[in-house]
Amino acid sequence: MVAGETLPAVDDADIIAESLEHPERFSALFDRHAGTIYRYVSLRLGPEIAEDLVGDTFLIAFRRRGSYDADFRDARPWLLGIATRLITRHRRREVGRYRALERRAADAQVEGPEETITRNLAAASSRAALLRALSRLSRGDRDVLLLVAWSDMTYEQAAHALGIPVGTVKSRLNRARRKVREALGGINPLQEDSDG
Repeated sequence: MVAGETLPAVDDADIIAESLEHPERFSALFDRHAGTIYRYVSLRLGPEIAEDLVGDTFLIAFRRRGSYDADFRDARPWLLGIATRLITRHRRREVGRYRALERRAADAQVEGPEETITRNLAAASSRAALLRALSRLSRGDRDVLLLVAWSDMTYEQAAHALGIPVGTVKSRLNRARRKVREALGGINPLQEDSDG
């Protein structure tokens, strides 16, 4: 290697392919994506269970690495798809978490100047309505909405993660956004742009 020359970036598909002969190299995939998977699971189910599900996600991915489609150079959608399927097993816990957070937001005592009280009460009310709306979405609609909103995925990546057509992602996302917007009285906090 010549001084000043940089090594080409190794993408996820290459790491997975290398791990077939050298399993220890799979750890690079964990290093790259564990934080993203943890944040996503933690937002959906809480931090208490997130660490375990991150471990389960990577264990399943490691076991299935031989069937990974190398046309997808970024493994994040694949990993988030595995995590989403694991979350599905905890659906009651997820819905219960949203309902508990909703109650806590509604019960929160706010002290301070009048403007702060008004702003915090409005925020708590919106948060409670958002959590209630999320808990009432179908699993499929909620999965798509949260993959796109919380994991910053494109429609194509969400489709790959969930193993569904892009058109299904778009229709589920549209339906979920509409329901959330209705629950919040016409305000869409997950809107992509400010133009409406």
